[in-house]
Amino acid sequence: MAKPNYSFEKRQRELAKKKKKEEKEAKKRAGRDSAAAGEPDDDAGSADPHR
Repeated sequence: MAKPNYSFEKRQRELAKKKKKEEKEAKKRAGRDSAAAGEPDDDAGSADPHR
C-alpha cells in the first residue's frame, strides 16, 4: 500500500488558501474602486478661496 503524500496535500491546501485570499483582496479592491468612482470628490469644492 502506498504512503500518503502529506507534503503534497499541505502544498495544495496552502495554494487554495492563497488563491482564496487573493480573490478576496481583488473583490475588496474592485468594491473600493467602484465606490470611489461613483462618489463625487468632496475635497474639490470644499476649500474657501476667499480665506
